[in-house]
This record gives sequence, structure tokens and C-alpha cells, in this order.
Amino acid sequence: MSHDNSNLCPECGNSNLILDESRAELICYDCGLVITQKIIDSGPEWRSFSAEDTNKKARVGAPSTLTLHDKGLSTIIGWKNIDAYGNKITPKKKAEVYRLRKWHLRSRTNKSIDRNLAYAMNELDRIASQLNLSRDIKESSAHIYRKMANKNLIRGRSIEGMLIASIYLSCRLNKIPKTLDDFIEFSSVEKKNIARCYRLIIRELKLNIHVSSPIRFIPRFCAELELSGKTQNRAAELLKLAKKYRLTAGKAPTGLAGAALYLAAIQEGERRTQKQISKTTGVTEATIRNRYKELVDNLSFDVNV
Repeated sequence: MSHDNSNLCPECGNSNLILDESRAELICYDCGLVITQKIIDSGPEWRSFSAEDTNKKARVGAPSTLTLHDKGLSTIIGWKNIDAYGNKITPKKKAEVYRLRKWHLRSRTNKSIDRNLAYAMNELDRIASQLNLSRDIKESSAHIYRKMANKNLIRGRSIEGMLIASIYLSCRLNKIPKTLDDFIEFSSVEKKNIARCYRLIIRELKLNIHVSSPIRFIPRFCAELELSGKTQNRAAELLKLAKKYRLTAGKAPTGLAGAALYLAAIQEGERRTQKQISKTTGVTEATIRNRYKELVDNLSFDVNV
């Protein structure tokens, strides 16, 4: 039978389908109809029982990725100095291969955009490892940076500044609780320049970025302050109440998160000083106090302070 493209059973209309790999059949779980049979297996024809065995038998390279300047599709001349039969090459041939290898590496970055991307992707690896960013965030950041490079907007601006702005934007789009201050520690670029690059990217890519929710910062700050899960849940409840009474409009999310944690820690008997919370959240003690007073004054009927 032909496979239904809508992934629905033609007999009963359900989408609960099972792929039986041993029989190469697609079966409906509800009525038992065999929808497709003799399915072609697109996997390798060999079997392996260990990671080492898999690597030995694999005949393909790594997948293409945006985090390499050439997307991982270019070839390289190996450094083993052996021929196709596994024999060592002669000294004369070795000199020729060395020269070929050197010019091959030069030709890979003979364009200015390739040199730019090569440097930027190396920096991306460094920053991502220092901030423990996932592979998906790296890919997304590289995609944003490449868009700006193709628009010729990197010229005349700091490569590092544009790259950090791309990573920060990727974190915002993927709802990762990071602030610009988190990147300053690992960068030689001023915060003002990074913010300028960030605004440029948003304007050029016509993106509508929503303000980060302060609740997303709560687990991270709780872990750094060594607070319990009970305090974390209490802080989240306070922020939900604050949003309900429109106390969060126009306020920095990190300041709100810090104030909610300060109040929740007092209520749960895990008091932390304003200085400790200020150091963890990256906002001033005055901001923590102001947001704390607003929460206490406006939520006094809903929260037992």
C-alpha cells in the first residue's frame, strides 16, 4: 500500500501509528491495519555494538554546521604523511605535500568574509564554552552573525561586539536567562558597544523582542544563593501576583527577580542580605530596596509579609 502523507490511518482516521522495524511495516495501533509494508531502511547496512566499532565502520564525516566558517564542507590534506597504501612517503614527496598543505590552508580563507567568519567562529567556541551554552544556541548565534556578515554590516564594527550581540539575541529568542553583564566578564568590548550592536541587529533583522520574564531568572539566582525549592516557588508566586497587579511594567526583570527572592527568603526563613542578592543579580542594592517596597506595599493584602 502507499504511505498516507497526512500520517492518518485510511481505515479509522487515527494518527496513532506504529513503525515495526523488524517487519518493515507501518501499522495503525487502534484498528491494526497495515498501512505500509516493505519500508526501505535508510540506515547503514552494517551493525555495531560499541562506539569504537561504530567510528571504525562509519564512512561519512561530521555533519555540516554553521559554527565553522566553511560549514564543515571543505576538505583538508592530512598530516600523517602516508600514501593510500599506508606506506610512508619519501622526503621529497613530503616537502611537496607540506607546500600543498600550506597553500590549501591559505586558500580556504583567501576572502575577507572567510577570514572574518573563521575568527568569529573561534571566538564563538570560546565564549560558548565559558558560558556553558548549548549546541543549539551556538548554531542560532552563528546563523544571526552570518546574516549580518552577508549584509556587510560587520565592516567597521567590532567582530567580538557583533558576535556577543548575536549570542545575547539568540539567548533572548530561546528564552535563556542571560544578561549582557554575563558576557562582559569574557569580553574586551564595552557594554555600551555590545548594546549598540544588539540594537543594530534587531533593527536590521526586523525582530520584535519581548521583555524577559523575571520568573526565568529565579532558578538561576536561587542556585547561586543556595536557596531551597520552597523559596524558589514562593518567589515565582510573588512575581505572578506582581504581574497580575501590573507592578512589572517598565521594570528590569533582574531587579524584580532579586526583590522577589529577597522577600521570599525572608518569608521562608532563609534570609539573604541585600548585598548578597545585589551581587548575584547584577543590580544595585537601591533597586532591590525599591522593588521590594513596591511588592510589600501593593501585595500586602495577598501576601503575609
